[in-house]
Amino acid sequence: MLISQNWLTGLLRSMDPAQENWSVSTEDLDTGFVRVGFETEGYEPIEKTEGALVLGRVDHIEELTEFKKPIRYCQVDVGQANGTGEKQGIICGARNFAEGDLVVIALPGTVLPGGFAIAARETYGHISNGMICSAAELGLADKQSSGIITLSEDYGQPGDDAKSLLQLEDTVFDVNITPDRGYALSARGLSRELASGFGLTFRDPATEADVTGIDLGAVPEPGGETLGVDIHEDTRAIRFGLRAVSGIDPKAESPFWLQRELMLLGSRPVNAATDVTNYVMFLLGTPMHAFDADKIAGGLTVRTAQEGEKFETLDHVTRELSAEDVVIADESGIQSLAGVMGGTTSEISAETTTVYFESAIWDPRKVARTSRRHKLSSEASRRFERGVDPAIVEAALDYACALLVEIAGGQVEATRTLHGQVPLADPIDLRPEHPGELIGVDYSRETVIRRLTEVGCRVAEQGEVLAVVPPTWRTDMSQSVDLIEEIVRLEGLDAVPSILPTPVGGRGLSPAQRRRRAIGHALAYQGYAEILPSPFIANTTFDSWGLSRDDDRRKVVSVQNPLDTDYAILGTSLLPSMLEAVSRNVARGRRDLSLFGVQQVSFQRGASTPMPDVTVRPDAATLAEVIDSLPYQPLHVATVGSGEIDHSGPWGEGRSYSYADAIESAHVVARAAGVQLEISRADMLPWHPGRCAEFSVDGVVVGYAGELHPQVLEALELPARTCAMEINVDKLPLTEKLPAPVLSAFPALHQDIALVVDEEVPAEEVRRTVQEGAGELVESVQLFDVFRGEQLGVGKKSLALKLLFRAVDRTLTDEEASARRLAAAELAASRLGAEMRA
Repeated sequence: MLISQNWLTGLLRSMDPAQENWSVSTEDLDTGFVRVGFETEGYEPIEKTEGALVLGRVDHIEELTEFKKPIRYCQVDVGQANGTGEKQGIICGARNFAEGDLVVIALPGTVLPGGFAIAARETYGHISNGMICSAAELGLADKQSSGIITLSEDYGQPGDDAKSLLQLEDTVFDVNITPDRGYALSARGLSRELASGFGLTFRDPATEADVTGIDLGAVPEPGGETLGVDIHEDTRAIRFGLRAVSGIDPKAESPFWLQRELMLLGSRPVNAATDVTNYVMFLLGTPMHAFDADKIAGGLTVRTAQEGEKFETLDHVTRELSAEDVVIADESGIQSLAGVMGGTTSEISAETTTVYFESAIWDPRKVARTSRRHKLSSEASRRFERGVDPAIVEAALDYACALLVEIAGGQVEATRTLHGQVPLADPIDLRPEHPGELIGVDYSRETVIRRLTEVGCRVAEQGEVLAVVPPTWRTDMSQSVDLIEEIVRLEGLDAVPSILPTPVGGRGLSPAQRRRRAIGHALAYQGYAEILPSPFIANTTFDSWGLSRDDDRRKVVSVQNPLDTDYAILGTSLLPSMLEAVSRNVARGRRDLSLFGVQQVSFQRGASTPMPDVTVRPDAATLAEVIDSLPYQPLHVATVGSGEIDHSGPWGEGRSYSYADAIESAHVVARAAGVQLEISRADMLPWHPGRCAEFSVDGVVVGYAGELHPQVLEALELPARTCAMEINVDKLPLTEKLPAPVLSAFPALHQDIALVVDEEVPAEEVRRTVQEGAGELVESVQLFDVFRGEQLGVGKKSLALKLLFRAVDRTLTDEEASARRLAAAELAASRLGAEMRA
């Protein structure tokens, strides 16, 4: 909210004779806002005017008609400010002043905001000795105002210094008001907070008119209704008030002091009645609306709009209303969109002589929805959305009527329409010791009561407990912690000591955390680059993969309000995000990739999550039901690779990333996790059925690796033979193995064996069989060559394996190693039909 320092300072000074000379610097005022919990977006002083800026009275106006546009040559009395006492001749094109008006004159030598220097110069055939100023030229308004400033007689005499009279030495603050503190969108609310921050006396402007300087003497006590009003229950209107002022001068303009305040608040002066409603809103925080009473037919009805009903708002936009919009209508149709903006049909005009002032309290939710539905945010809707004090409807009406009579004459009708009661808040019980127990600072009972009273609460002592009734303007207070927050805020957050907890030492990472870190390090050491897979995947992912409808990976969690409607589900696999990363890199010319990611995935378990009663602690069965409905989120690790893993160069041809590398990345993960993988052939999309390996540990399938299916690669526009691996890390046994190393001082014996088997026999099965047949003397068995040729026969392949033999207690002989080698060949022959090649 924009607000001027002079307005706030003036209000606080008027609240107590002891404060009549109170003032602070701009920097201290900014600090005061922060001290009571309001950050400012900054502050901007009114740009300084250098030189002679004085009051002047227009003595004579000569209309110059020989030019294309209307021009006036004015003789202006500036007293002795020009050193001679003679009239000052000034050229001016504005039309909103007349002979005898008191205006603001910038004499030659004056420099106006923006570096605009005033000098005597010849123009339109006359010498212009100065400028008659508008509000924009003095830095009071951002845009060019409609005309020059005219002042009332009580401002001073010609020649008086205008800078002090117009309060041009002022600063405008932009105060950041949080949504829960709508009461602070007013001078009333901010002055209350500053009074607490600076230890000043506060008197409520809403109940004590002398604080505001508004004279209510012209406002009679009401008797009877101003106008009949029918309020429909479904509108949820809380209060509705109406009061009339008749016989006003339709041409009367708002005084400059009021226009000045509105301009500094970012509001454009319009006419006397509208300016009054805006001023009262900024003063008290209560939005108001002014109707031209002669344009209202019959009584008023507060109702919901008919679906599709049309209405033209004051911004001259015709809007199609919803059945949830609340409107104020008369017998001829809609006159106002309640809480948001009035309409053109009953708009105040230059002929208006009788005004209905309306002050109402609307349901915040309905106003917020209407404002968003029509993309129409106004100063009124901004306040209603955050909550407006329902107790000051009468005060707002009286203030508006009194101001309008003071400005435009007329009389306040001795009637008032008023519907609805002020909602009363229930008392909140608070132990005086509770704030200190919660915050860790000793707040005395007197401090607690004083601070709660400062924010407007009524505090009654009931034995050991305080019964606290929040004020009507603080709808954000509903429980004891809200009261404690106010006490801490006003006492100062800087008074709360910062005591860091002492950490429990010596525990370090958990086994699961160490395993995750080891997996990441191991893959990075193998040359893989880590990425962070997005948890959101495309809605059509599994359709493009061709997964069956009963595939577990389709048990996805849908997001209710996704950032992107095409990515509205949480992934059950890391591969969709990983493959999108490959696609982005390939599109940018990087085809040689080795990527890995470690992230949780999400599987839906329950159709919906139950919502237990929040007023009591749920029982064990309810808690179990809630927990069981939450998504299952295991930790997965995945790798993808494409292009060359060993690059080509002067040293020779490179090597492409293959399914064997994807399988090896799974072994890297297994070694880092301290487990041994069992490998078998598999057919699992999105992998190629002939180049897909399944991994299991103790009979439990934990993941897959291999070359991706050509159709999937084509659908995703990925390079041919892109390979991938994915393992469910949470399915790996989590056991800390700290084996003592077994070292042998005896040498090892190496022997090779070549076995011819059928093409469909997996190499891993042959390797395991050989290791089993070689017995306990074999230390390792590794596949190092695969050969296919005509001499082997159709559907045959030769697997060459390297066997390492070693004994822990002696040196093995060649005969012992050969015997174990033959035993391995015999077991492979009997189990797999293998033949040993010579």
